[in-house]
Parts: sequence; structure tokens; C-alpha cells
Amino acid sequence: MVETIQKRDKSKFYRGKKTEELKSVDTREFAKLVKARERRTILRNYDVIEAFVAKCEKNTLKNKPIKTHDRSLVIVPKMVGKTIGVHNGKEFSKVVIVEEMLGHRLGEFSMTRKIAKHTSVGGGAKKKVVDK
Repeated sequence: MVETIQKRDKSKFYRGKKTEELKSVDTREFAKLVKARERRTILRNYDVIEAFVAKCEKNTLKNKPIKTHDRSLVIVPKMVGKTIGVHNGKEFSKVVIVEEMLGHRLGEFSMTRKIAKHTSVGGGAKKKVVDK
């Protein structure tokens, strides 16, 4: 018995919808496609998300960087293709929004902790002996 393996149709990207379709859909309609936690967040914070998208549109026309401290914003299709500076506690790290990020939160792509880079053994704990 030989089964054929079906390849994923790249034109249908997010839950059976094309990216171009999603960009034209209202944010509340997009909320119906995401999982429950993100759906509740989008519907409760609809005003905040729409204000942020409007700010993104306005700033891209002026060629200004878009910066935010709000790491809990859910990424919606109208944000795809934009570069957003997300605050990680110390600085704004640039995040380029792509289709794979839809339904996730901005904070997931801006790490708050650095990777520890250690030097050789005892590198920072050596005591200097001073002759008197």
C-alpha cells in the first residue's frame, strides 16, 4: 500500500487564509482564527491594537521608527512587514514582523535576558597581588 504525501499549499498560509486576504480582514474577524487566549486579548484590547496599527501606518509614512513598551500586544495581519522596536527592559530591539508571527505577542521576539558568555576559568575572580 503506497500513500502519497501531500505537500502543504504555500498560498494558503494562516488557517486556510491567504496573507492578502488576512490584511483586508478586520481585526475582530482575525480574532476568530486565533487560539482562545489571543482571541480574548484581541477582543478586549481592540481599541489599543487599532490605535497601535494606526500609529504604525502614520509613522511609516513619516519614516519614523515605531517603538513600544507594550510587549503583550498580539500581532495582527496589518502589522506584517513592519519593523517595530520592542523594549526589553534596557533598550529597544528591532523586530521585523513576518507572517509566521501572526497570533503571537511582541514580547516573544524581544528577549529580556542575555545569554551568559563566560570567559576562561577564574577569569573574573583573580586577585591582584600588590607588593608594598
